[in-house]
Amino acid sequence: MNDTTTPVRPTPMTDAETNPGGFKGATQSFKDEAGKLGKTAADKARLYADDGKSKASGALGEVAKLFDDAANTVDEKLGEQYGQYAHSAAKFVDDFASTLNTKNVDELLEDTRQFVRKSPAVAVGIAAALGFVIARVVKAGIDGAADAGERHSTRKPTNDA
Repeated sequence: MNDTTTPVRPTPMTDAETNPGGFKGATQSFKDEAGKLGKTAADKARLYADDGKSKASGALGEVAKLFDDAANTVDEKLGEQYGQYAHSAAKFVDDFASTLNTKNVDELLEDTRQFVRKSPAVAVGIAAALGFVIARVVKAGIDGAADAGERHSTRKPTNDA
């Protein structure tokens, strides 16, 4: 007698069956890589923030110097009582620049959080004012670039037919 049945081949096993820890291992590997990428991104963000902080404190120092120079001019022309306002503004800006320069980014963020918790209405007002100023600066830059483009293309089209 001939056996007409086809021999049963075993079905191939999946990776999950041959390596039960494979999926979990892949998941853990993915989590580890995501954690490394997140740490790298945070480190780069902190580096950029430190660079921006240094530039901002330098610029604020220059603004304080300009205020102080202007205060000296006001002292000479209008009297010391009027120059005192400009001197105090210069000192405030210079002190702020020094604070910005001496604190690290994490300390500045924590100070900001504390300020927002203590005075949320003032924080919203400052954010709105900064947003307005940034929008004006961006708009002025865009308008200036458009004006510069129009000045450079002042050739009149010719109808040479």
